[in-house]
Amino acid sequence: MQTITLYIGLDVHKDSITIAIAEPGPKGEIRLFGTITNDIDRLEKALRRICKAHPGSHLEVAYEAGPCGFVIARRLKQLKIPCLVAAPSLIPKQPGAPFKTDKRDARGLARLLRAGELTAVYIPEPTDEAIRDLCRARTDAVDDQRRCRHRLKGFLLRHGYRYQGKANWSQPHMRYLRELVLPHPAMKTILEEYLQGIDAAHDRVQRIEASMLALLETWRLKSAVEALMAFRGFQLVAAMITVSELGDIHRFPHPRQLMTYLGLVPTESSSGPHQRQGGISRCGNSHQRWLLTECAEHYAIPPKISKELSRRQEGQPESVRALSWKAQNRLHRRFNRLLARRLQRNKAKVAIARELCGFIWALLRTQECYRQPAGTPSPQ
Repeated sequence: MQTITLYIGLDVHKDSITIAIAEPGPKGEIRLFGTITNDIDRLEKALRRICKAHPGSHLEVAYEAGPCGFVIARRLKQLKIPCLVAAPSLIPKQPGAPFKTDKRDARGLARLLRAGELTAVYIPEPTDEAIRDLCRARTDAVDDQRRCRHRLKGFLLRHGYRYQGKANWSQPHMRYLRELVLPHPAMKTILEEYLQGIDAAHDRVQRIEASMLALLETWRLKSAVEALMAFRGFQLVAAMITVSELGDIHRFPHPRQLMTYLGLVPTESSSGPHQRQGGISRCGNSHQRWLLTECAEHYAIPPKISKELSRRQEGQPESVRALSWKAQNRLHRRFNRLLARRLQRNKAKVAIARELCGFIWALLRTQECYRQPAGTPSPQ
């Protein structure tokens, strides 16, 4: 019996999954199978029904990346059914299409999968994704802490209270806030609630950072994190965020692809002899793009192996230390040249962040931990 391939398109939502089937061939029929509840067992039963109705068929499945994550893709991988998770921004769409429904989306995914026009997103290993979520939770906690502080400062400024010390949120500043005498009981309640919110957010950040440090010891990419910490501007938090967000570095054959993934390359609108480039694309991973831009600020300082950086470089091979020193010298010279051209400082930081991507790519490609099978702890 000849084996045929059936292309299955899934339009996945929180409560439902709409299934469409595309038969092989450019003129093969594309039909709707039906809608089921978003349950992995119901989906398996539906796929078994499709296989039973088409004896000897081979299934290929595609659905759009979204808030439902990679649960379906990982389960289908266990069942040895090829599954492609499509990048939403790269799905071809008919311009001016007046209708959009779940059924149309499912049929469109099946048709595009058959035509080979879908671009797959990277599916991280479950442990890598858990570490990445922990790093993002730490960023959320810092953001909550900053919001609490801004609310308190805005409240005090409205009532004419301004701290005259040198550093905000230092020990003297916190002591000033706790000793502040306000005229109305309602104002005292507000001040105390804001202070407790700031303390709670600070404790939350500390707990998450402690968990990051503890989980790093058994993470398979520990050596990559430690190698990246040998670079200026990358301590534990920044290094773990970078490694967890980038995933398998070998999926970027060239550093420019990494820069494009992070949205750090300029846009272009050229026609004929006219070439016009705009600002950066801002596509892809915004969290990592923001972090690299902040780390780039460290390269405005003249090259130096500080005491803290020297401690982080202990135990690293000479090639890692040499690459770190090369990055410091090149990026510092580049930063100064851009500022000498009177380029806006934020634009200079983005340019340095783009070049920093190249050094990170070169460093992580040398780490053997990326070649270890999933689930294998890194050597201690």
